Amino acid sequence: MKVQQYLDSTYLKTPEQAGLSIKENTKIVEGFIQEAIDEGFKLIMIRPDMVKRAKEMIKLSNSKLTIGTVIGFPEGTYSIDEKLAEAHNAIQDGADDLDFVCNYEAFKRGEIELVKKEIVEGTKLGLSNNKIVKWIIEVAALNGEQIIQLSALIKNIVMSNFKEAYYPLVFVKSSTGFYKTEEGMPNGATVPTIKMMLENASPLSIKAAGGVRTYDEAVEMIRLGVKRIGTSSAKAIVNGQVAKGNY
Repeated sequence: MKVQQYLDSTYLKTPEQAGLSIKENTKIVEGFIQEAIDEGFKLIMIRPDMVKRAKEMIKLSNSKLTIGTVIGFPEGTYSIDEKLAEAHNAIQDGADDLDFVCNYEAFKRGEIELVKKEIVEGTKLGLSNNKIVKWIIEVAALNGEQIIQLSALIKNIVMSNFKEAYYPLVFVKSSTGFYKTEEGMPNGATVPTIKMMLENASPLSIKAAGGVRTYDEAVEMIRLGVKRIGTSSAKAIVNGQVAKGNY
């Protein structure tokens, strides 16, 4: 199976997180962008401040690579206005996909109206600008019941507020890859969590992010029904190697 067009090659570390200078970290991001161009991946997923640079490189290469960026990342606790402003700037800079971190902590506290509002407003902004919108629910921060409930909530909000033609443009995404778990527990996509998401978010699409570390695992996720896979080791997966990173 050719998995390239399912892969969102991902690099989201800040210079501080990587222990590098801004210049050094920028070089790594540019390397990820060029690799995604060369390998024919679906998308390059980067921080908002690198979207313009990715756009320049893609244009120079005459590539079909698309650009994704993260909004409200990684905690998801930004206000709705802050998330919308960040998304608007990313759209202006040339992003194709907007991966919002859902305020899953508000959801866990029962602040459902806040979560509903951000999903409606964020999705509306993305779709009105012909962008793909993904909602990251951070499965490692939720129990099984919460994964089911939040996946279904996002589905129901989208189905109640947007036309059916837009459903393929809205995803529920598993993870940021930055959530700190205890005792080595997975912080990304697992088969059980993805199955729960698929069963409860349909007809919306699912993105399995984090935890997919081999070609066989990628194929398994695709056969389950995911439409995208987020990974920092896309080339290793395509080449049949085991990814070295955790995401």
